[in-house]
Amino acid sequence: MTATTSTEIDFALRPAASPLPAEERERLLADPGFGQVFTDHMVTIRWSEDRGWHGGRLEAYGPFTLDPATAVFHYAQEVFEGLKAYRQASGPIVAFRPQANAARFNRSAVRMAMPELPEAAFVRAIDLLVTQDREWVPFEEGHSLYLRPFMIATNRGLGVNKPSPTYLFTLIASPAASYFGGGLRPVSVWLSREYTRAAPGGTGAAKTGGNYAAAFAAQLQALAGGCDQVVWLDAVEHRWVEEMGGMNLFFVYGSGSGARVMTPALTGTLLPGITRDSLLTLAPELGIPASEGRISVDEWRAGCESGEITEVFACGTAAVVTPVGTIRGSSGSWTVGDGTPGPVTMRLREELVGIQYGHLADQHGWIHKII
Repeated sequence: MTATTSTEIDFALRPAASPLPAEERERLLADPGFGQVFTDHMVTIRWSEDRGWHGGRLEAYGPFTLDPATAVFHYAQEVFEGLKAYRQASGPIVAFRPQANAARFNRSAVRMAMPELPEAAFVRAIDLLVTQDREWVPFEEGHSLYLRPFMIATNRGLGVNKPSPTYLFTLIASPAASYFGGGLRPVSVWLSREYTRAAPGGTGAAKTGGNYAAAFAAQLQALAGGCDQVVWLDAVEHRWVEEMGGMNLFFVYGSGSGARVMTPALTGTLLPGITRDSLLTLAPELGIPASEGRISVDEWRAGCESGEITEVFACGTAAVVTPVGTIRGSSGSWTVGDGTPGPVTMRLREELVGIQYGHLADQHGWIHKII
């Protein structure tokens, strides 16, 4: 059986012969953690210079067979995305802004000299997989089905004179609970002054695996310092705050009717987060002025000590909106407010989550209904 899309990519539908029994699936869904449990199926599409995108397939989830000389192993030519499917209160299963993820996926691909995937095919792959594995979408509020599309270079050979002539796109899905264990709680962060995530002209704005591999050493420092996550500073002066781990940061100035939010501007070294973009839209609608700017470490500390900065939070697909409570580094530590989640943080989180789970109206066309 084959399904054809308007993108002229055919998807062969080959459901798994032996999907996980319902009883075992329900056991896993009761406590899925994050990124540890996977559904019964995946979607794959191949690309080659002579055929373009072809061979779309929905098939049983399983391992790949790749030659030891495959390009992705040696030169890290790879990009990925992260988004979620939600079971809304009224019944539909939806995705949040998949077209925005498709566009960012292609921007990352261009930076990594990889082929762009038609956005309609990206969204179609999501529709096919979530529809097939709809029983894996959690019913519990706060849980979701995390979707991971990725593309790897598959050419066999060790030459570095040009990009790979062949690629594999794959979409997998994983039921997910809270990204940070223990539910919503303020996280502690470590200011990394020894390591840099990205430099001007580099791959910081691309969602590529090498950025995350380069972050592990600093993340280990954060853990050794008793912190949950690392905060990255700019590569030139090691002074300006950029982002936290794989998430964007927001700073809340003032309180009550005088509160406003600011997030570091996109300079080419930060990942342009889709949650970040959504919050920049939602905040003014809630009467909270929002801007993009810059803030130094010294300004962050002084603002918290004076009370000018009242809240700080991070945002991203996996963690949604997460309050930041404590900042540590080689030169000392300080606390944001009283160290607990602030009202602006919680108001923005409630608005975003409300739209995603169908409790609040979607005024922006962000919700993509799957089934």
